[in-house]
Amino acid sequence: MDIGMVGLGRMGGNMAERLKRAGHRVIGFDPSAKAREAWTQRGGAAVDSLEALVGGLARPRAVWMMVPAGEITAKTVSALTDLLDRDDVLVDGGNAHYKDTLCRAAALRDAGVHYVDCGTSGGVWGLAEGYSMMVGGDKAAVERLRPVFEALAPGPDQGWGHVGDVGAGHFTKMVHNGIEYGLMQAYAEGFSILRHKREFELDLHQVAGIWREGSVIRSWLLDLTADALAKNPSMEGIAPYVADSGEGRWTVAEAIDLNVAAPVISLALIERLRSRDTDSFSDKLLAAMRNQFGGHAVKSE
Repeated sequence: MDIGMVGLGRMGGNMAERLKRAGHRVIGFDPSAKAREAWTQRGGAAVDSLEALVGGLARPRAVWMMVPAGEITAKTVSALTDLLDRDDVLVDGGNAHYKDTLCRAAALRDAGVHYVDCGTSGGVWGLAEGYSMMVGGDKAAVERLRPVFEALAPGPDQGWGHVGDVGAGHFTKMVHNGIEYGLMQAYAEGFSILRHKREFELDLHQVAGIWREGSVIRSWLLDLTADALAKNPSMEGIAPYVADSGEGRWTVAEAIDLNVAAPVISLALIERLRSRDTDSFSDKLLAAMRNQFGGHAVKSE
């Protein structure tokens, strides 16, 4: 089947490669000439414009976007809206906010274009392991793309599913990423406690390896943690700064809107924000308060 892939970065390029290996015809576009060249070096077909991409696909067309959430997604959808025809399908495989997805789907519906939102997990490992995909959209449109989802997934009936109407895919992926925040924070805190028990001289990589087999807390995330500890046991050269791409914030905001208690995910997000404050005014003020009411010593910088 013909697939147009918009966005040939690391994840988009790997997804295109997995589809190509499964026998699908993939035409790729990326505004970066370097990304297009990298795709052609992998044996893929690349074009230098969205017009050429859409024009090169068999009807009804299927275009898959793997671009960053926000303005880039909005501009890409807007440009494709003018190029696609009735009964074409546009898939957003990025991490867009589900409310934005609902608005974009409504606009495309007027043109008769199906909008499918596919929350995608798997990162750089997806080429070898397959991707986990949470798909939202019209049932007929999703079913038409079944061969694509089956090719990208770990197995034809594994790791993917049609979770509901349009918006449901990105909503489910949003919560998935919120859970990820909590799991990562728990692992990080646990290994930090182990490291601070100096007298036992624990080998954290060894401990991670033990936990990977038979333990109730074993997971792929623990596998990756073990790999990181093997390469850099002391985390030397890594700044204690943790970024976030937005999904955790969206999950916490949605939990508040729904009156759902989500303390673990919320605190994990707050810890990421705290990691960025290298000159914490609040901590300085706390020290000053203790000095004021109890005469406790204040540590100088």
